[in-house]
Formats: sequence, structure tokens, C-alpha cells
Amino acid sequence: MSYILSILLIFSISPIWPIGDNPRAGDPYIIVNKQTNRLAYIDDGMIQKVYPVGTGKTNDLTPEGEFDVVMKVKNPYYIKKKIPGGSPKNPLGSRWIGFNANGTEGNKYGIHGTNDPSSIGKYVSQGCIRMYPKDVEALYERVPIGAKVWIVKSNKSFEQLAKEKGAISRGKEPTTALFDMSNSAGSIFLVIYRFDFEQQHDTNGDILLSI
Repeated sequence: MSYILSILLIFSISPIWPIGDNPRAGDPYIIVNKQTNRLAYIDDGMIQKVYPVGTGKTNDLTPEGEFDVVMKVKNPYYIKKKIPGGSPKNPLGSRWIGFNANGTEGNKYGIHGTNDPSSIGKYVSQGCIRMYPKDVEALYERVPIGAKVWIVKSNKSFEQLAKEKGAISRGKEPTTALFDMSNSAGSIFLVIYRFDFEQQHDTNGDILLSI
């Protein structure tokens, strides 16, 4: 979404990462792939988590490039329709992670929650990146001011993209395995699970198909 956040917002206390020459392998890093509408959070040289997201209605609305996280806000105020933070009617949800795309100062483009979970995974916004409420709250706690956000539209994997930027080590490609998992409602999920033997870590399971 494209809007200006109120200057009366109360900023949360956040660790500050050096803005400028980063990432180095081990630095916190975010990659958003508009091709798949997914976001990868990278830290400590590995992909920690991959989340589904919603992006711009048209390809040009969500800007591509590498940006800095410059603003973090809890319960942001939606000034366009004068909706207070914390309201269930607020389309920004409970968290705002603003980045400086197109010369802005973190108050126009951001990663935020939503009051419409059905929009996640779709091309729906005016430029921002939407996440499920629980996902953006988890990400908010982990991402410091100054972390990089790289927005692309690519058929490459997150591992390939991260290695291009030096966010993870240029080692051996992770080994991939598939598992069938059923939830309590009886739905069957096809899950991809990766393990990087060189880095000795897992890159988390991604739900590929729900039956």
C-alpha cells in the first residue's frame, strides 16, 4: 500500500544494523521474490524462514532493488482512512517494517500485517508487502534497523539469490527431500525439506501443495 504514516507513531526500541556495506555472510537479510510471492529471512549465514506474502497489484507497484530497513512501528496508524493502530479495521495490521525504496524514508513502502489474510499469496497491494499477522510479528522481532531488503522477480531459488548477494556462504547446494504430512483436519500437505550439509543446518519446510 502507498500512504504516509503519521509522525505521531511511537517507534519501538530496535537493534540497529549498520546501513551501508552489507550484507556479509551472517548478517540479517530479507529477500522478497515477486515471482513466487514469498519472503526469505536470512540470518547467521542461513535461511531461517520462508513466508508467504502479498505484493503489488501490478508489477511496477512493488519496487525492485536493494533497500534498507529504516523504520519499525508497532500498531501503525493508517492515516489515509484515519484508522488507529490496533483496530481490527486497520489494513496495516499490528506491525510495520519500513524500507527506503525510491528515495522514501520508510513511511511509504513497508512490510506489514493485514486484516485480510485471504490476500496473502496474491498480487493485491498498492506497493507494500503484506504478511500474515503472526508472521510479521515474528519477523519484526528479528529484523534490525539497517538490515537489507532485496526485492526481485526471479525464477531462481532463495539459496541461489542469497549466494549472489553474499548473504549465505557459497557452498554446496542444499539437499532436498519431500515429505507428506497431514494436519488434524485431515488435509494432506506436500512439504519440501532442505538440509545444507556443508553449513549443517536446515532451511525449514515449505508447503508446496495442499490437497
